[in-house]
Amino acid sequence: MTTSTVQPSAVAITGLGVVAPCGIGVETFWDGLQIQPAAGDRRAITDWDPSPWFTNAKEARRADRFTQFALAASVMALEQAGDLDADPARVGVFIGTGIGGITTNEAQIVIRHEKGDRRVSPFLVPMMMPNAAAAAVSMRHGMQGPCETTVTACAAGTHSIGNAVRLITSGRCDVVLAGGSESAMTPTSMAGFGNMTALSKSGVSMPFDQRRDGFVMGEGAGVLVLEDLNRAKARGANILGLVLGSASTADAHHITAPAPGGGGAVRCMELALADAGLSAADIVHVNAHGTSTPLNDAAEAEALTKVFGAPGPIVTSTKGVTGHALGAAGALEAVAVVLAMQHQLVPATIGLEQIDPELPDIDLVVGEPRPWTPGPSLSNSFGFGGHNGTIVLAPAP
Repeated sequence: MTTSTVQPSAVAITGLGVVAPCGIGVETFWDGLQIQPAAGDRRAITDWDPSPWFTNAKEARRADRFTQFALAASVMALEQAGDLDADPARVGVFIGTGIGGITTNEAQIVIRHEKGDRRVSPFLVPMMMPNAAAAAVSMRHGMQGPCETTVTACAAGTHSIGNAVRLITSGRCDVVLAGGSESAMTPTSMAGFGNMTALSKSGVSMPFDQRRDGFVMGEGAGVLVLEDLNRAKARGANILGLVLGSASTADAHHITAPAPGGGGAVRCMELALADAGLSAADIVHVNAHGTSTPLNDAAEAEALTKVFGAPGPIVTSTKGVTGHALGAAGALEAVAVVLAMQHQLVPATIGLEQIDPELPDIDLVVGEPRPWTPGPSLSNSFGFGGHNGTIVLAPAP
């Protein structure tokens, strides 16, 4: 991509941080995206140790697991970004989540039930509130600009990045830390998702596969350091990629099922392209929402062919490895797209072996990672409630 294609509203990505079941840190995460995980009903971070990112054990105990993930990812992202030399009042935080501190909430409900009101932790509310992660990141790093939380189910991470970009392009902020964090594998949460038949009975995430039978629960956090492109150039930052545009729409159809034919997703992708000043022909890769549920994958495949034709750009879903991390999913996938550009490889859709013949023809990456010449790419997220989010990413100029 040449500098002539960069839109005036382009925002630079100068730092990445990631906490995921397949790896903590960007390179470990990238390596993990190439490996088929063991079958199971969840993709948990089994060896999580928050201590490297907290001054003491008490501080860590007073942060819900989803907040711990967000803090760790923010530290990694800022370390990579280097010296921002920014006015704290013009540095914002936008960390999305689907559910927030449900781990703390559920544990304290059990304590109250078993031991009474007086044993409920005074830290329950500040640990369970969905904005806890964004607040913790803001306080840790002294960021005094807008500090907000998008809660739009599985689209929250993608929406947060789009919202953060608008804070920069509107002139309100010079730098924003943006992304999503989630840890929702409590017994009640898993029972609820299971009883609504959203979870895979096979324990295998198989996006776009004819055998797909639901998603596998994931967790984690992804955080991106976003800043004005000209500012990033002026300070000599290592620019990892660009965000060229974004969009958000609603299906206005059903609380959990996507609109038939993917109408809301089509509008979202088209609006994101318009926001970026690009046409469908400019897009060479899509990181699909691709949850491995029968309805979602069918609607998304149809939406992709309506926007791009058949077979269209290269398509992959990384949820075959990460599972579905709900409000963190879009942030994890944005990180994956930037890394795919840096490594000039699009990860395979792990778990996909038998493409569903009933799906429209899309160019899925199957089996092995595919070499590519990086170019403008989409990352899609679609959430319960009919929330649709798309961001347009591009290689560094």
